[in-house]
Amino acid sequence: MESISFDDLGLDEVVLQAVAAKGFTEPTPIQILAIPRLLNGDANVIAKARTGTGKTAAFGLPLVQELSSDKGCPRALVLVPTRELAIQVSTEIDSFRTEAYPRTTTVYGGSSIVDQLRKLRAGTEIIVGTPGRVIDHLERGSLDLSKIEYFILDEADEMLNMGFIEDIEAIFGRANAEARVLMFSATMPQPILSIASNFMGEYEIVEEETPAEEPVLTEQFFWMVREDDKTEALVRLMDSSDDFYGLIFCQTKADADAVAKELDERHYQAAALHGDIAQTQREKILYRFRIKKTRVLVATDVAARGIDIEGLTHVVNYALPYDGPTYTHRIGRTGRAGAKGVAVTFVRPDERRRLGYLRLHGRGELKEGKIPTIREVLDIKRERLIKNTTESINSFFLK
Repeated sequence: MESISFDDLGLDEVVLQAVAAKGFTEPTPIQILAIPRLLNGDANVIAKARTGTGKTAAFGLPLVQELSSDKGCPRALVLVPTRELAIQVSTEIDSFRTEAYPRTTTVYGGSSIVDQLRKLRAGTEIIVGTPGRVIDHLERGSLDLSKIEYFILDEADEMLNMGFIEDIEAIFGRANAEARVLMFSATMPQPILSIASNFMGEYEIVEEETPAEEPVLTEQFFWMVREDDKTEALVRLMDSSDDFYGLIFCQTKADADAVAKELDERHYQAAALHGDIAQTQREKILYRFRIKKTRVLVATDVAARGIDIEGLTHVVNYALPYDGPTYTHRIGRTGRAGAKGVAVTFVRPDERRRLGYLRLHGRGELKEGKIPTIREVLDIKRERLIKNTTESINSFFLK
């Protein structure tokens, strides 16, 4: 069967050139479903799609095509749950633009509102923002949504989980009732459908098809370990791995801080990321992690939402996630783009029952692994040292 190309989706030549420049070759399933619907007709759409499936391009490419002129007011609002996702979505949309319009402005808490006010006054077509800061601007009168043509909710289920339901409803109440509404959600809980019935009028639900045979490139292990021994187990995992570059998930901010502090005291390049960290500091932490100055990022689920880091070798569940989807989302951070990765989950002896739940609802085989002994770790480090030394000597004499 002949595959569908971006040319088949109704995108114009200018946008197709931007797509080619980005290196996109074939549209993802959610892009095939969403792009023609946004470019044609006036239907409101709920798109059920997982993170990492090309959602931003699914709505960003049509916005860049349709909003390529200045009408003197914001023409689209993209609402997202976190600051990191706001920055990521805004940057991605900007990367599709090759002409003067549309202009994108990002609004979120924890950064200078003065800078945001300046950009809003200068004029913008697309607003990407978090619910709280969008409401701040609405109440200040610095943002007018009465003429927007598109209202997009990205990761709608996550916004509900974070308690933004009332904020979302308040923003809908201040927005153009005639705007097209597109909602992306990994799951379809009842509150999502309630928002749809209250604010979307007629809508259709589309869902990407994920082939059952899609390979899972992440090796999955669980280690039985007591709470007091988790940090030692983590250190042994890091020491026994080549070029460890990983994301460590904790349930609470306090745990993330404590684990990062203990690793730092043991001279590992680690940093914590959670909701209490100031935005400027968060951006510095993420920059250092992306360029591998920091090799270990200890994060909560909410803080890690929307962060897309390539090349991770490991994901470690320092604390067992609450449910199957969270587990799947966490381990999906590694094993991307054809590269293999490893996911290790620490399980306390009293959590065996919850482990069974993850095995039932996760993807791929979750196998029991063993914590390396100190002797095994020392042997691995010695072999690595000998190998690196030999390679350095050979390289020197071959010059």
